[in-house]
Amino acid sequence: MNKYRIKPPRRKEEERERIEKTKNKYFCTRLANKHNYTNLINNLIPNHPNELWCSDVSFIKFHGRLLYLSTIEDVFTRRVIAAQIGIQHDKYLVYKTLKEALDKATPEIFHSDQGTEFMAKICTDYLENKGIKISVSDKSSPWQNGYQESFFGRFKDEFGDFNRFDNIGELIEEIYSQIYYYNYKRIHTSLKTTPISYSLKFLRIMSSKNGYLTATARYSIALYQYYTFYILLIQALYQLIPLLQFQTSF
Repeated sequence: MNKYRIKPPRRKEEERERIEKTKNKYFCTRLANKHNYTNLINNLIPNHPNELWCSDVSFIKFHGRLLYLSTIEDVFTRRVIAAQIGIQHDKYLVYKTLKEALDKATPEIFHSDQGTEFMAKICTDYLENKGIKISVSDKSSPWQNGYQESFFGRFKDEFGDFNRFDNIGELIEEIYSQIYYYNYKRIHTSLKTTPISYSLKFLRIMSSKNGYLTATARYSIALYQYYTFYILLIQALYQLIPLLQFQTSF
């Protein structure tokens, strides 16, 4: 948007204050007390995809009720690897997001805050069994997971009013559409291109040998190119099934 001097729609200050109050009242991350994980990413600057993934959960207030959006982002490419929506802020939402992401690739390090949903045994065991190092931000240090904090801030500002939709199905479809737009069409300020384009460019550079791409690289590029909005839409419709109870409770 900066390229064309277009400013995204911003929420009014009153709206920001109201949302912050809601966050403090309904969305308080409970910290896990017993674990041995530490921050492994201090001064780490990733230099290739899947070196470092970061994750977080953010709330969405929709007609007086709360939904939760869980995402996993590759820090090097800024690509959102996985996104799941739920009506509970719990370990099962994080676990579903992990499964979606790890079906596509495997990171060296997975970073999050110390919330009980991330430190739950079902999640940490799943990561460790795949040989992934677990990193956590220090307590009360959200800036140590700044990539996800920045993503959610931009996402909500550019998304606009969640309550403009009449039903939860329309909202979920637009959330996944916005994530698709972020990955495939939105120019990222630090990359000067889209996350997907940056990923493909890096893959071509690193995989090219004697002027041609290896079969693995060609397959990976094709996989990136065909993982389009339509697949995300199917995923959104699939997630809509367990959320029907939420909609009928109005």
